[in-house]
Amino acid sequence: MGLFQLSQSITVKDLQDKLKENIQLIDVRTPAEYRGGHIKQAENIPLHRISTYNGDKQAPVYVICQSGMRSKQATKELKNLGYQAINIRGGMNQWFGEKIGGR
Repeated sequence: MGLFQLSQSITVKDLQDKLKENIQLIDVRTPAEYRGGHIKQAENIPLHRISTYNGDKQAPVYVICQSGMRSKQATKELKNLGYQAINIRGGMNQWFGEKIGGR
C-alpha cells in the first residue's frame, strides 16, 4: 500500500466500468450543483459535511465533484476517517455518461 495509497484516483472512464457494480459514490458538490445533474448512484454530501459520511469502511468509496479538486480534498479527509477513498479525476467536467436531475 505504501505511499501510493495516499491519493488513489481513477478516471471517469474507470468509474463508468465500476458503476456496473453496487459501489459507494459520493458527490461533494453543492446541493444546487447536484440538482443540476448527477450520476444516478451518487449520494450528495457537500464537501463541508464530508466528515458526517457514514458508509462501509470495508469497501472503497468513490468521490466526485465538478473538476476533481474538492473530491481530492474530500478523499484526503475520508482517508483520515478510515475509509478507502478514491478520487475521480476530472470530475463531472469529464463525465459523459448518463446524468439525472436531482431530487
